Amino acid sequence: MNQEFALQAINVSKSYANHKALNNVSIEVPNQSIFGLLGPNGAGKTTLIRIINLISVMDEGQVLLNGKAISTKDIANIGYLPEERGLYKKMEVGEQAVYLAQLKGMSKKDAKKQLKYWFDKFEIGSWWNKKVEELSKGMAQKVQFIVTVLHKPDLLIFDEPFSGFDPINVNLLKDEILQLRKDGATIIFSTHNMASVEELCDNIALINNSQTVLSGEIHQIKEDFKSNIFEVAYKPNTRLNLPHGDYSIIENYDVRNVSYAKIKINNGKTPNDLIKNIITSVNVVSFREILPSINDIFIQKVSEN
Repeated sequence: MNQEFALQAINVSKSYANHKALNNVSIEVPNQSIFGLLGPNGAGKTTLIRIINLISVMDEGQVLLNGKAISTKDIANIGYLPEERGLYKKMEVGEQAVYLAQLKGMSKKDAKKQLKYWFDKFEIGSWWNKKVEELSKGMAQKVQFIVTVLHKPDLLIFDEPFSGFDPINVNLLKDEILQLRKDGATIIFSTHNMASVEELCDNIALINNSQTVLSGEIHQIKEDFKSNIFEVAYKPNTRLNLPHGDYSIIENYDVRNVSYAKIKINNGKTPNDLIKNIITSVNVVSFREILPSINDIFIQKVSEN
């Protein structure tokens, strides 16, 4: 049994009529990590999530939870927040939250105790007796987030969890997601917000056209896609002189009395070589390597594929 990974999908395939939703997709989600499941619309992310939750049945492949084939008995230990939320509009918020908690195996007493804690934490205690239809989209999503995490599952799956939230509540949820990982949960996080991926995720997998086209640890992926470009900041009113051919200045700009240049290193030269050349002509303020953003990598891989 492989304890390194909380969840593994191995060569999973799924077809609907004439559409291949997933084609031999594999992912490995490390224990107690935040894993970004990325891809453009229609790539197959939601299909994979539904298979993990046993909502849909795969045609081929395996899904392993803690090294064992996932089964219906495991579902109680998974918290799933779908992109399409599903609260009953005519029910009262508190009544519905207790009901959903009981479906996950909690007693009514424990559910009410835990719900009070979370409602107070999210400052929504006054909503307990309101009908769901009275709540804004963001308010309803707070309730659904709480219900998703309430039973303290080991695996949490959030599909676009920040949709409909203002920046303050986005930060609130981000803090809670980080705390859930700290407390021992493994989290699969699907979103189109690449800034949130950079901020939260340890590992990612990118699915495009029903296939896994990229996977791994975020820092290593950014290292793999870097283009040997560096940014130097220097005092203005001086001219940056570099040997032609060995270095290419691809951008120059000034910000608040500081001059900046983005420079690509060519011909096997090193950053040390670049620094030696820079300091002969300008007074350096800062020097850093430019790594591609996950958004840049996403666009590049999807365009290639």
